[in-house]
Amino acid sequence: MAGNEPAPPAIVCDAGPLIHLEEVGCVELLTDFPQVLVPSAVWDEVAKHRPSAFMHNTVRFQKVTPDKALSAELDVMSRLLALHRGEREALQVAQGHPGCLLLTDDTGARLAARNLGLEAHGTIGVLLRAIRRKQKTKDEVVKLLRSLPTASTLHVRPGLLENIIREVEQSP
Repeated sequence: MAGNEPAPPAIVCDAGPLIHLEEVGCVELLTDFPQVLVPSAVWDEVAKHRPSAFMHNTVRFQKVTPDKALSAELDVMSRLLALHRGEREALQVAQGHPGCLLLTDDTGARLAARNLGLEAHGTIGVLLRAIRRKQKTKDEVVKLLRSLPTASTLHVRPGLLENIIREVEQSP
């Protein structure tokens, strides 16, 4: 672990970050999380579209099934934001694991997470974290960020991506 940074929390994954990290060869960046909880609907989606994402034996993937019904808040937000089954399950599992981190690239799921008091980050956040955790150099992360539009199916506005790259390049 780098510096005096606290131990990382357990994470709950939506399909997007697992697929996108695999597309750019970076699933191993999840290695230092003590648990990587993958709801069953998300597991099925990733296994269908990018099964190699689960082949990283250094990542502690744990397939989980939500153990209770959707909360009233999550049920309403799921309908309002048109969340898919995997996103709903990821939010549901995250609600049952206080202090966890939700990984999702879906805007609606991130909005729901914020309204539920859950911390959410996405693929780009995992890549940026890799610099701080000394898993990747700044130059390696810039190269990965530049590759996202062609190497992955992650949809990110070009202007936003350029701003992120510029900030990384200008950081100490």
